[in-house]
Amino acid sequence: MIHVISTNQFKNGTHIEVDGVVYKIVEFQHVKPGKGGAFVRTKLKRSADGAVIDKTFRAGEKFRPIRTETRKMQFLYADGADAHLMDLESYEQITVPEGTVSEALKWIIPNETVDVLYVDEEPADFQVPSAVELSVTETEPGVRGDTASGGGDKPAQLESGVTVRVPLFVNVGDRVRVDTRSGEYVSRA
Repeated sequence: MIHVISTNQFKNGTHIEVDGVVYKIVEFQHVKPGKGGAFVRTKLKRSADGAVIDKTFRAGEKFRPIRTETRKMQFLYADGADAHLMDLESYEQITVPEGTVSEALKWIIPNETVDVLYVDEEPADFQVPSAVELSVTETEPGVRGDTASGGGDKPAQLESGVTVRVPLFVNVGDRVRVDTRSGEYVSRA
């Protein structure tokens, strides 16, 4: 018995195979037009390279679900082409093309433990928590006169290399909590 999933079982984050290519469902919307058959509009992220495409399927269309699992690994470094990781159980080192994990890499620093998502036995993506704590490595000092309007923010570079907007009172060396989905500052850690 071949296991399939149909469009009414779609969930964000589910992996499906379309024409022999593995995609992750980023978002989807069921559409029921006044006349004609219902359909499902989707945004799919291609696992191989991270490209996002729009695709529409007939309601009830069936797909082969893709087996996924996460494994804990240590992120070693990224060299501009690949992200290098080490399996914490076998100590085996693997590489993942940087392009496929560039979003997640913004929130990870070397030697950190990450959940690596395997799709059909291949490392495909990193799962980062919804919020992370990172140290500020570079930012302008806040100027007292700036707060007259009751706020204001400035760019700050974090230790992972990403730049986020932070309140004026945040200084180099502070640890900040950032929402990884929006890239927004949450609080001082």
